Amino acid sequence: MLPYAAYLRVYEPLTAFAEPERKVWADYADSRDRPRRANALNAEHGESVMRLLGMPPHPVPAQESPNAYLRRVEDRLYVCPWQTRLRSWLAFSRLRGATPARLMDRLVPKAIAEQTADDFDRYKRKAGSSALRTHIRTTAWHVPPAWFVPFDGNERWLVLGSAGPGQDVTTATGRNLIYVTSMAQARRRAARALNVLRRHLGDVASNFDVEDIARWLEEFHPHSLVELDYGGLVHLMDDDALQADQSVAELSAALTGLDTGQEELAYAMYQRVILRWKSMQQLESAN
Repeated sequence: MLPYAAYLRVYEPLTAFAEPERKVWADYADSRDRPRRANALNAEHGESVMRLLGMPPHPVPAQESPNAYLRRVEDRLYVCPWQTRLRSWLAFSRLRGATPARLMDRLVPKAIAEQTADDFDRYKRKAGSSALRTHIRTTAWHVPPAWFVPFDGNERWLVLGSAGPGQDVTTATGRNLIYVTSMAQARRRAARALNVLRRHLGDVASNFDVEDIARWLEEFHPHSLVELDYGGLVHLMDDDALQADQSVAELSAALTGLDTGQEELAYAMYQRVILRWKSMQQLESAN
């Protein structure tokens, strides 16, 4: 069972990386020892669990991960570095900023928390703000509506795993729901959505986080690939729910309805998306 999290990833072409990093990723792609796509999430999750179960726990790995997700289109290699150390630092900073000090001390010993924060500060001073760019965004228990904007319903790739006798289908291996598109298409759709929201909703448009996604996409090579991976969220959905999930197409229909004056259609499609993911997000506090 994977964590109940979804992932938004950017895969840059190998040519986007400067030497010697380009050679490192080229050699990595040819390696037989690297985690394969089918087991990559399990490997990344396993590393995190081992760190957090240690005594004392280590919220951030000592070194940056040497691993990456890879995609090949024809003869072109695309790379999405895991950046586990950087992503852990960023997540820890958000957690520490949003958690009362007494509770935080119970999660991570104060000395380790302070050391982790100091290490991150030193990294930022040395590397600069450009080094804080992550190729992967993660969200738990739901997919934010803005994450659907860069994709089209026809880019949906659904795999339903086969369950053994007496096995719950939601725990079957191999189940996945993924969208993949080109960076050019992703930027075009994000720009269009942002334009529609600003024209029809004004200042309220900022509440939808589409601008944040659009800015993030602009940080990468224009010939990159963009991927939305439902990750462990597929364990919360049976086959019927996965097949019925057309959140990308529904949100696109909502934007089209808003832009063409079909307010009832826009509201209905948007509500369908929001209610689907709100009901799933509520599972976080269920027992």
